[in-house]
Amino acid sequence: MRTKPLVRRILTSTVLLLLLFFILIQVWFFTQIWYLRDHNPTSTAYMRERLALIHSVNPHARLDYSWVRYSQIAPIAKRAVVASEDDRFMDHWGFDLTGIQDAFEKNLAEGAFAAGGSTISQQLARNLFLSPSKTLWRKGEEALITLMLEATLGKKRILELYLNVVEWGNLIYGIEAASRHYFHKPASQLTAHEAAFLAAMLPNPRFYQDNPTSRGLQNRIRAVEGRMRLSRIPT
Repeated sequence: MRTKPLVRRILTSTVLLLLLFFILIQVWFFTQIWYLRDHNPTSTAYMRERLALIHSVNPHARLDYSWVRYSQIAPIAKRAVVASEDDRFMDHWGFDLTGIQDAFEKNLAEGAFAAGGSTISQQLARNLFLSPSKTLWRKGEEALITLMLEATLGKKRILELYLNVVEWGNLIYGIEAASRHYFHKPASQLTAHEAAFLAAMLPNPRFYQDNPTSRGLQNRIRAVEGRMRLSRIPT
């Protein structure tokens, strides 16, 4: 008869240990995000994972990554990225419920995963701390980190971080590196069309790097150009 109380104690202890482990993980993420309030990341989880993969075939490969301040990025480039990736960026708290619903309906209609509803904040959470794998654990952790980012950093810092760490081609990270790679100029000097080109690349940057004249990219550029001047951005 003593077996059942023993089993219950073991189960209770296991659950408490797992809960403690989960809380410690969230505390670690929160301290990292707090640090990012006034410190710039030297790399991200996505950068490190991609570089490790490339190093398996080219040990001398290096990241093309240059940090620039928010004020050093052309305002039209900020508007273009918001228009491309999250046109309700200034209105939501990390999750665009309308965008999620639209993506769900599009995926349902096409019978495949054709669209995502991730906001800039969600994408930043993945880039900074997580992996590209699509698991329930990662999606749940992404949601928690997104809430921490929104509560701790604010829209201006979130957009500054995103513009500086997002991928723009094979081992090309951040808008400064992208601007110099594709247009041989700093991000502060990007024109409207150049900004639209870079913003349109974001959903599939390595593919569009190799296929810059593809019809899909050209259609996206025109769509971004049509919306970006109306996009609201932090000042």
